[in-house]
Amino acid sequence: MTADDATTPLPHYDQLTVGTIQHRCRSLDQDQMERLIAHERDAANRPQVLQILTARLGELRAGAEPSGGDPSAAPEVSDTPRQSNVGPEHSPTDHTPLRHGVAYQTPARGKP
Repeated sequence: MTADDATTPLPHYDQLTVGTIQHRCRSLDQDQMERLIAHERDAANRPQVLQILTARLGELRAGAEPSGGDPSAAPEVSDTPRQSNVGPEHSPTDHTPLRHGVAYQTPARGKP
């Protein structure tokens, strides 16, 4: 159990993608949505996520019902890497830009 599990109604909320949040929040009621919005504002404060959550809260206030399903039964989310795994060893050795259209000035690629 992570720290956000205790404060949010969606397990592993802080690791969820925007698309996953959009689908999983449909099972929450109005009180749970308000808690989730408060957590989002205090934590990441992502405009796109806040727009999705507040729109759903508006739907609930207008009479929409939460969809069926138990958010705690959703599959676990694996942590995604936060940094690129691409390093200098993946780059070509010659970093000279190509000069297209200029005769005899394009560097000889792959030749010693």
